[in-house]
Amino acid sequence: MADFSWTARSPLEHALVAGAHGARGVEAGVSLTEIRNFDLIQVMARRGRAVELGKAAKARFGVAVPDVPKAVQTSDATLIWSGPDQFFVLSKGGKHAMQTLAPALSGSLSDQSHARALISISGAKARAMLAKLSSIDLHSDAFPVGAAAATSMDHTSVTLWRGNDRADGQAVFNVLMFATFAESLWHTMLDSAAEYGVDISHSAELA
Repeated sequence: MADFSWTARSPLEHALVAGAHGARGVEAGVSLTEIRNFDLIQVMARRGRAVELGKAAKARFGVAVPDVPKAVQTSDATLIWSGPDQFFVLSKGGKHAMQTLAPALSGSLSDQSHARALISISGAKARAMLAKLSSIDLHSDAFPVGAAAATSMDHTSVTLWRGNDRADGQAVFNVLMFATFAESLWHTMLDSAAEYGVDISHSAELA
Protein backbone atom coordinates (compact mmCIF):
# COMPACT_ATOMS: atom_id res chain seq x y z
CA MET A 1 0.00 0.00 0.00
CA ALA A 2 1.32 3.43 -0.93
CA ASP A 3 2.15 5.80 1.91
CA PHE A 4 -0.10 8.81 2.17
CA SER A 5 0.63 12.03 3.97
CA TRP A 6 -1.52 15.10 4.38
CA THR A 7 0.23 18.46 4.32
CA ALA A 8 -1.98 21.45 5.01
CA ARG A 9 -1.40 24.32 2.60
CA SER A 10 -2.45 27.92 2.71
CA PRO A 11 -5.24 28.84 0.26
CA LEU A 12 -3.06 31.87 -0.56
CA GLU A 13 0.08 29.83 -1.17
CA HIS A 14 0.32 30.92 -4.81
CA ALA A 15 -1.39 34.33 -4.60
CA LEU A 16 0.52 35.86 -1.70
CA VAL A 17 3.84 37.43 -2.66
CA ALA A 18 5.53 38.93 0.37
CA GLY A 19 6.94 42.43 0.08
CA ALA A 20 5.79 45.79 -1.23
CA HIS A 21 2.79 46.27 -3.49
CA GLY A 22 1.06 49.24 -5.04
CA ALA A 23 2.22 52.82 -4.64
CA ARG A 24 5.99 53.16 -4.31
CA GLY A 25 8.11 55.84 -2.72
CA VAL A 26 5.73 56.23 0.22
CA GLU A 27 5.41 54.53 3.57
CA ALA A 28 2.95 51.68 3.21
CA GLY A 29 -0.48 52.76 4.41
CA VAL A 30 -1.84 49.21 4.67
CA SER A 31 -0.34 46.00 6.05
CA LEU A 32 -1.91 42.73 4.90
CA THR A 33 -0.80 39.64 6.81
CA GLU A 34 -2.16 36.17 6.27
CA ILE A 35 -2.25 34.22 9.54
CA ARG A 36 -1.39 30.54 9.04
CA ASN A 37 -1.49 27.31 11.05
CA PHE A 38 -4.28 28.20 13.46
CA ASP A 39 -6.95 26.09 15.15
CA LEU A 40 -10.52 27.21 14.49
CA ILE A 41 -13.51 25.41 15.96
CA GLN A 42 -17.09 26.54 15.41
CA VAL A 43 -19.32 25.80 18.40
CA MET A 44 -23.12 25.84 18.12
CA ALA A 45 -25.62 25.26 20.91
CA ARG A 46 -28.09 22.46 20.41
CA ARG A 47 -31.73 23.51 20.51
CA GLY A 48 -32.67 24.62 24.01
CA ARG A 49 -29.13 24.03 25.34
CA ALA A 50 -27.60 27.51 24.93
CA VAL A 51 -27.44 28.17 28.69
CA GLU A 52 -25.80 24.82 29.31
CA LEU A 53 -23.24 25.47 26.57
CA GLY A 54 -22.52 28.93 27.98
CA LYS A 55 -21.77 27.49 31.41
CA ALA A 56 -19.50 24.79 30.00
CA ALA A 57 -17.65 27.31 27.83
CA LYS A 58 -17.15 29.70 30.76
CA ALA A 59 -15.74 26.85 32.83
CA ARG A 60 -13.37 26.02 29.97
CA PHE A 61 -12.19 29.52 29.03
CA GLY A 62 -12.79 31.54 32.19
CA VAL A 63 -14.92 34.15 30.42
CA ALA A 64 -18.50 34.40 29.22
CA VAL A 65 -18.88 33.52 25.55
CA PRO A 66 -20.01 36.41 23.32
CA ASP A 67 -23.79 36.53 22.84
CA VAL A 68 -23.64 39.69 20.71
CA PRO A 69 -21.30 40.56 17.80
CA LYS A 70 -17.94 40.85 19.55
CA ALA A 71 -14.67 39.00 20.07
CA VAL A 72 -13.52 38.09 23.57
CA GLN A 73 -9.83 37.54 24.25
CA THR A 74 -8.68 34.94 26.78
CA SER A 75 -5.12 34.06 27.77
CA ASP A 76 -4.76 31.54 24.94
CA ALA A 77 -7.77 31.89 22.62
CA THR A 78 -10.16 34.32 21.00
CA LEU A 79 -13.90 33.63 21.16
CA ILE A 80 -15.67 35.26 18.22
CA TRP A 81 -19.44 35.60 17.89
CA SER A 82 -20.61 33.98 14.64
CA GLY A 83 -24.39 34.05 15.04
CA PRO A 84 -27.12 33.43 17.62
CA ASP A 85 -25.96 30.79 20.12
CA GLN A 86 -22.75 30.08 18.23
CA PHE A 87 -19.14 31.22 18.26
CA PHE A 88 -15.67 30.46 16.92
CA VAL A 89 -12.74 29.41 19.09
CA LEU A 90 -9.52 30.67 17.48
CA SER A 91 -6.26 29.47 18.99
CA LYS A 92 -2.81 28.04 18.33
CA GLY A 93 -0.88 24.96 19.34
CA GLY A 94 -3.66 22.41 19.71
CA LYS A 95 -4.80 23.32 23.24
CA HIS A 96 -8.28 24.14 21.97
CA ALA A 97 -8.36 21.84 18.96
CA MET A 98 -11.31 19.57 18.15
CA GLN A 99 -10.15 16.58 20.18
CA THR A 100 -9.65 18.65 23.31
CA LEU A 101 -12.77 20.81 23.07
CA ALA A 102 -15.31 18.12 22.19
CA PRO A 103 -15.30 16.44 25.62
CA ALA A 104 -15.53 19.81 27.41
CA LEU A 105 -18.39 21.50 25.53
CA SER A 106 -21.98 20.38 25.18
CA GLY A 107 -22.67 21.90 21.78
CA SER A 108 -22.23 20.81 18.19
CA LEU A 109 -18.59 21.35 17.15
CA SER A 110 -17.13 21.70 13.67
CA ASP A 111 -13.42 21.94 12.86
CA GLN A 112 -12.91 24.86 10.47
CA SER A 113 -9.13 25.07 10.76
CA HIS A 114 -8.45 24.24 7.10
CA ALA A 115 -11.74 25.53 5.72
CA ARG A 116 -11.06 29.19 6.47
CA ALA A 117 -8.41 31.77 5.73
CA LEU A 118 -7.51 34.58 8.13
CA ILE A 119 -6.12 37.95 7.12
CA SER A 120 -4.99 40.67 9.52
CA ILE A 121 -5.26 44.25 8.23
CA SER A 122 -3.66 47.29 9.82
CA GLY A 123 -2.00 50.58 8.96
CA ALA A 124 -2.94 54.24 8.69
CA LYS A 125 -5.12 53.57 5.64
CA ALA A 126 -6.65 50.28 6.77
CA ARG A 127 -10.08 51.82 7.37
CA ALA A 128 -10.00 53.63 4.03
CA MET A 129 -9.23 50.38 2.24
CA LEU A 130 -11.91 48.44 4.11
CA ALA A 131 -14.47 51.17 3.41
CA LYS A 132 -14.24 50.23 -0.28
CA LEU A 133 -15.24 46.65 0.52
CA SER A 134 -17.59 46.80 3.49
CA SER A 135 -20.60 48.83 4.60
CA ILE A 136 -19.59 48.48 8.28
CA ASP A 137 -18.74 51.73 10.08
CA LEU A 138 -15.21 51.06 11.34
CA HIS A 139 -14.66 54.35 13.18
CA SER A 140 -13.36 53.72 16.69
CA ASP A 141 -16.55 55.09 18.24
CA ALA A 142 -18.70 52.64 16.29
CA PHE A 143 -16.31 49.68 16.07
CA PRO A 144 -14.04 49.61 19.13
CA VAL A 145 -11.52 46.92 20.07
CA GLY A 146 -13.43 43.65 20.42
CA ALA A 147 -16.27 44.58 18.07
CA ALA A 148 -17.23 41.93 15.51
CA ALA A 149 -19.61 41.49 12.59
CA ALA A 150 -20.82 38.73 10.30
CA THR A 151 -20.89 40.62 7.02
CA SER A 152 -19.76 40.46 3.40
CA MET A 153 -16.93 41.91 1.35
CA ASP A 154 -17.15 41.93 -2.42
CA HIS A 155 -20.10 39.51 -2.24
CA THR A 156 -18.08 37.15 -0.02
CA SER A 157 -19.31 36.20 3.46
CA VAL A 158 -16.75 37.03 6.15
CA THR A 159 -16.40 37.37 9.89
CA LEU A 160 -14.77 40.69 10.75
CA TRP A 161 -13.51 41.75 14.15
CA ARG A 162 -11.20 44.35 15.62
CA GLY A 163 -8.23 43.02 17.53
CA ASN A 164 -5.96 44.81 19.96
CA ASP A 165 -4.22 47.88 18.52
CA ARG A 166 -0.63 47.63 17.32
CA ALA A 167 2.18 48.97 19.47
CA ASP A 168 2.10 52.17 17.39
CA GLY A 169 -1.60 52.67 18.13
CA GLN A 170 -2.87 51.63 14.70
CA ALA A 171 -6.09 49.61 14.66
CA VAL A 172 -5.98 45.94 13.66
CA PHE A 173 -8.87 44.32 11.78
CA ASN A 174 -9.14 40.57 11.26
CA VAL A 175 -11.07 39.01 8.40
CA LEU A 176 -12.03 35.33 8.43
CA MET A 177 -13.33 33.86 5.16
CA PHE A 178 -13.98 30.55 3.48
CA ALA A 179 -10.78 29.18 1.97
CA THR A 180 -12.42 28.65 -1.43
CA PHE A 181 -13.01 32.40 -1.77
CA ALA A 182 -9.75 33.54 -0.19
CA GLU A 183 -7.70 34.05 -3.34
CA SER A 184 -10.42 36.11 -5.05
CA LEU A 185 -10.95 38.34 -2.01
CA TRP A 186 -7.19 38.66 -1.50
CA HIS A 187 -6.76 40.13 -4.98
CA THR A 188 -9.69 42.48 -4.34
CA MET A 189 -8.01 43.66 -1.13
CA LEU A 190 -4.74 44.24 -2.97
CA ASP A 191 -6.50 46.29 -5.63
CA SER A 192 -8.33 48.33 -2.99
CA ALA A 193 -5.15 49.03 -1.02
CA ALA A 194 -2.76 49.62 -3.92
CA GLU A 195 -3.08 53.40 -3.96
CA TYR A 196 -1.92 53.59 -0.33
CA GLY A 197 1.06 51.26 -0.66
CA VAL A 198 0.86 47.79 0.83
CA ASP A 199 3.19 45.72 2.98
CA ILE A 200 2.40 42.01 2.37
CA SER A 201 3.44 39.18 4.65
CA HIS A 202 2.33 35.97 6.33
CA SER A 203 2.78 34.91 9.92
CA ALA A 204 2.15 31.98 12.23
CA GLU A 205 1.33 34.36 15.09
CA LEU A 206 -2.22 35.45 15.83
CA ALA A 207 -2.73 39.21 15.63
